[in-house]
Amino acid sequence: MKGYRITFIRHGATQGNAEGRYIGVTDLPLSREGADELYDRAEQAGYPEFQKVYVSPLKRCVQTAHIMTPNIPTSEVVELVEMDFGDFEGKTPDELKNDPAYAKFLKGGLDNAPPNGESARQVASRCYKALSLIIGDMMEEGITDAAVVTHAGIIMNMMTCFGLPKQAPGAYTCGFGCGFEVLVTAQLWQRSGAFELIGKFPPEAGERRGEYFIDLDDDEYYDDYNDDYDGD
Repeated sequence: MKGYRITFIRHGATQGNAEGRYIGVTDLPLSREGADELYDRAEQAGYPEFQKVYVSPLKRCVQTAHIMTPNIPTSEVVELVEMDFGDFEGKTPDELKNDPAYAKFLKGGLDNAPPNGESARQVASRCYKALSLIIGDMMEEGITDAAVVTHAGIIMNMMTCFGLPKQAPGAYTCGFGCGFEVLVTAQLWQRSGAFELIGKFPPEAGERRGEYFIDLDDDEYYDDYNDDYDGD
């Protein structure tokens, strides 16, 4: 059966990341340090020649795609933008520590949205729409090896909600310019809305691209990731 490989890659660092701020939909560019780190990583890792790159329209993702996957056709997918943190945007946990709304948010829960922001359930719904668009486009165009440049929270959400085997959200944290590879088959996606996790990206020393990496333990899976993710 024909398979479609998708590599999810987290964007490079911004000044907001360095300061530990919630920058979900805040449209910050890469910092100079963040861009330099990506150039170094791309040179060392030797990123493959993807057939197409799907990218969040926020500056930090568009710039990351230009650095890491130059000269490859790109398509912006608005559904790939990071979670909207509402009133918490641009603020640090220290600045919010005395806010009762922030304390409530930290308790987690799929429907526990920050004030004027998105809930985890809303993000998951948006992620499903993004994946459906991307997978449909790949199938229509005959693309079998694509990259998705997006945000830490989106990657964590997609891996947790749609990846098999099921794992806790903490298994899907990744550094800047790093991520995970998955294999999509039409039958599994259409039947279950799921894909198979096949490896970290870029592969670690001694590993091949797509080599499976997770220590399976379905009992550790849970469907709330607020405890593992504090803003991209």
